[in-house]
Amino acid sequence: MKELESDIQRLQEFLEIELQSKKIEHTQKEMVKPGFWDDKPRAKKLGEELARSQEVVKKFQEIQKEYEDLKELKNLGEDVIQEINKFKKKVEETELEFAFKSKRDHGNAILAIHPGAGGTESCDWTAMLFRMYLKWCERKGFKAKVLQYDPGEVAGIKDVAIEIKGKNAYGWLKSETGVHRLVRISPFDSGGRRHTSFASCRVYPLIEDEVKIELKDDDLKIDTFRASGPGGQHVNTSSTAIRITHLPTKTVATCQSERSQFQNKQTALKVLKSRLYQLYEEEEQKKLQKTLPEKHEIGWSREIRSYVFCPYTLVRDHRTGFETHKLQDIMDGAIDEFMRAWLLKKKS
Repeated sequence: MKELESDIQRLQEFLEIELQSKKIEHTQKEMVKPGFWDDKPRAKKLGEELARSQEVVKKFQEIQKEYEDLKELKNLGEDVIQEINKFKKKVEETELEFAFKSKRDHGNAILAIHPGAGGTESCDWTAMLFRMYLKWCERKGFKAKVLQYDPGEVAGIKDVAIEIKGKNAYGWLKSETGVHRLVRISPFDSGGRRHTSFASCRVYPLIEDEVKIELKDDDLKIDTFRASGPGGQHVNTSSTAIRITHLPTKTVATCQSERSQFQNKQTALKVLKSRLYQLYEEEEQKKLQKTLPEKHEIGWSREIRSYVFCPYTLVRDHRTGFETHKLQDIMDGAIDEFMRAWLLKKKS
């Protein structure tokens, strides 16, 4: 039962129950003051915050009641052990439920992967990460659609973007934004030496039509080119691929996955809107002195996670300290625990 006590304390701290209770008390006092409802936007905002805080406290009280009931059980038989396991799972699910706080967390995402310095090595590492995330999508039952795929000159990938659709897709994937480092014996080095490679992941919320982002024609540069791919039937002989550059911000979106130039243009515009939305949101949050993962040089001291293939096997997240030696499982998409550790630490 001591383990359950630790779980309930962790949940209480994570949900900030003491702070939520104070917010409820403060907001309820505000709502009974004369003239409160005269300022409708403020009243609406405070009302939504009150409902959210009440939801959090109510959920915690329900779980706390279950914990108190479990403490009364003296005989740890098989049925009781099952109930304890159910309780622990419920605590974990509640933590994740309230970790996805933003409206965007519940929506879809765009994942872009870029190689760092290192030529073929980094391009190959980008391809390995690309496969890892596709495997992760399979495990989650998410739909993945490749929007952009630029193969490396010798091997691997120079640039890739994936549209990922599923429940809380952005909420899960935003933990992956940053530089990923690979250490291994290079298959491209005839001397069999150990190499370090870098690749950068960037995650954007997929912006649908409900968010209005104005794109002026004069601000857009649209280029067409032939779609590229891994070769064979994937190579397009006509210029259907689209690259759109937003000149004021130098933001670029590319799509080559659709059959027609028109379809590629529409998808590229959707990607561009998602990236601009993220850019504008980051600027606003910086004004409020809040932090988001920033773009940096893709190299040393910037990595969020290291994947070591040699001289031992280890995957370690430098932000949370979570690590595992199950390297092959990770490369096959079993990365939920890394995401979970970051989400629960960041309370985002």
